[in-house]
Amino acid sequence: MVRSEHVATETRRMTDLRVLIVEDEPLDAELAVRELRKSGYDPEWQRVDTRAEFMNCLVRDPPDIIISDHVMPQFSSAEALQCVYESRLTIPFIVVSHAIGDEEAVGLISNGAADYILKDRMARLGEAVRHALEKQQLR
Repeated sequence: MVRSEHVATETRRMTDLRVLIVEDEPLDAELAVRELRKSGYDPEWQRVDTRAEFMNCLVRDPPDIIISDHVMPQFSSAEALQCVYESRLTIPFIVVSHAIGDEEAVGLISNGAADYILKDRMARLGEAVRHALEKQQLR
């Protein structure tokens, strides 16, 4: 019985996830959270949409993963990715967007983003998060 409790605890720990969502649309952030839950995660999350809020979260309580909208009125995924790089944190970073050009996507990946997902394909989010976290553990 102790063994099964240990396995259940380990499984629960693997699904717990602290997520920082960089998004100006609250409903889009909730959609991302819903997709994470469908994929078996139990996310503790916070939404920010400015550089100041983002930096405060990185300093105060770095998340397990960052999910960032690509273009927002006050901030962008490229700026957020640069902030992570400058902070020397190694947090997996996934970009979501309504539309993103191939060249732009390649630039984000080469600057450290783990993946990018189109917002009309959010069902991929759970697998992208799982892959990014596994890759992070290997480092």
